[in-house]
Amino acid sequence: MTLTFYWYPNCGTCKKAKKWLEDNEIDYTSIHIVNDPPSKEELLNMISNSGLPAKKFFNTSGKKYRELNIKDQIKDASLDEMAEILASDGMLMKRPITTDGKKVTVGFKEESFNENWL
Repeated sequence: MTLTFYWYPNCGTCKKAKKWLEDNEIDYTSIHIVNDPPSKEELLNMISNSGLPAKKFFNTSGKKYRELNIKDQIKDASLDEMAEILASDGMLMKRPITTDGKKVTVGFKEESFNENWL
């Protein structure tokens, strides 16, 4: 199984997750989340597979999230609208996003990675 690992190289959390994947010898393909963000359709699929609400995919502590006032934009947004907003800019996404096509993790928590990827 090869994971798809959407990450931002300057992100400390992403670096920790990448190190975990390498330390545990997990095969993965890394994709720069800003240069090559997942499409709206890919996001809808990942949101569905994650079991998480779409709002959990937003980088709520990010500068762009605050500057663009995304909190108000997504308050009453549909799942489709949220996926559209996320796909428009990789900096709006919580990262890293890791998936095997079925399971999805958002962010990095060692327990979650142990549970899902070992």
